[in-house]
Amino acid sequence: MSAEARELTGGEKTAIRKLVTGSCANYDSAYGCLPLDCECYMLEKCWTGAYCQYFTESVLPLNPLLMATLTGAAEPDMKKCAICGDPIYGTNNRVKYCGSCAERVRRNRQREYMQKKNADI
Repeated sequence: MSAEARELTGGEKTAIRKLVTGSCANYDSAYGCLPLDCECYMLEKCWTGAYCQYFTESVLPLNPLLMATLTGAAEPDMKKCAICGDPIYGTNNRVKYCGSCAERVRRNRQREYMQKKNADI
């Protein structure tokens, strides 16, 4: 796992909750975690670090982007954003930026284009 513990973001907590409630074979909404006979540990997770072994090995690979951000290791088909360094899951070899950085780059290019176009007039 990652070397230093950090607080999970809201999006990461939501993604973990969605994976546990939708895909974990050990989770039951009425009883919680069946092997431990208590509330699921992963639903109350606030920091990176120790994860449920079953969740890490069987459920987390279903979301490769979340897996890359939590473990800090990119999969072979994962790239890093050219601007912020966050892992991105590209469907083709042309993807260079994460969603937020791609929008920022697009706006900057459009602004430069319009400034050049207006300067020529």
